[in-house]
Amino acid sequence: MLSTTAVDLEEVRLPVKDRLSAVERALLGMVPSGFESLDEVGEYLFSRSGKLFRPTLLLLANGVDDEPTEDAVRLGAIVELLHVATLVHDDAVDHSAKRRGMPTVNDRWTHQVAIIAGDYLYSRAVIEITALGNLEPIAILARTANQMTIGEMRQLVLHDGLDFTRDDYDRLCECKTASLLAAACELGAMAGAPGRREPLREYGYHLGMAFQMVDDLLDYAAPTEVTGKPRGQDLREHKVTLPLITALANMTAVERSKVERLFSDPDPDSEAVREVIDIVDARGGVEGARAEARAQASRARERLHGLPENECTQSLEMAVDYVVERVR
Repeated sequence: MLSTTAVDLEEVRLPVKDRLSAVERALLGMVPSGFESLDEVGEYLFSRSGKLFRPTLLLLANGVDDEPTEDAVRLGAIVELLHVATLVHDDAVDHSAKRRGMPTVNDRWTHQVAIIAGDYLYSRAVIEITALGNLEPIAILARTANQMTIGEMRQLVLHDGLDFTRDDYDRLCECKTASLLAAACELGAMAGAPGRREPLREYGYHLGMAFQMVDDLLDYAAPTEVTGKPRGQDLREHKVTLPLITALANMTAVERSKVERLFSDPDPDSEAVREVIDIVDARGGVEGARAEARAQASRARERLHGLPENECTQSLEMAVDYVVERVR
């Protein structure tokens, strides 16, 4: 099982706590559309404070040279808009009913509403970034949005196949998660620490790879009451992630046939899912995925070497521990 001594995200946020409150206020000002039905969805999505992990990284990167800038708050809100838009679309594509224990937009309303709401948040992000009047952040976010969309399509096309390779998985992680964390760190640095853009972008990239790997192993290792979603949900949806990829190479013919049987069943029962989870764990899938996540986390930490030693850099270090040791 995972460690229960995860780093508290509140500790990571401390140097930018007040600025994160400003990000939340900016977000609430960006979301309203003037159309009641759409605003109802926006209020549902943003009425509860989220983790704001990506804006946190952006603001920390912005303060690395002790010269934080005002526009970083707006950039943080824009990055969060883009992130939430992706989650809404992901849930609709996956027909997910819950996220963090709460009904998804597609479950509470319809799939059509979810797609429209996600599109609206994407377009709001474009409007807000354009209002800054600087082409560089527009280019960064446009490229990131494009990568994330490719990631959604890659996941859909490669869905349901046990021939999904480690290279396929890494490209999916890169598009789906690492691209936005890298963009958040680069945008923050661009505004307040321009000489640190490259190492902070690379830090965000490797942190994002680790983040997705941990997300995927939690599906096998963490209880439902902690994560807010059923254990083995990825298996139920026939998603091949790193724990399964790692374990497949070590399985017996009988064990692999059980996995194949689950993947051929459009609606596998809980017993079949539990059996495959146990096989994956016994064949080193969870530990192997954890080791890979820690290797990516080490690469992220290396990119912080040579940066000024201050509260923001220390929190970026702590963010690495948070990502690897989190339990949800």
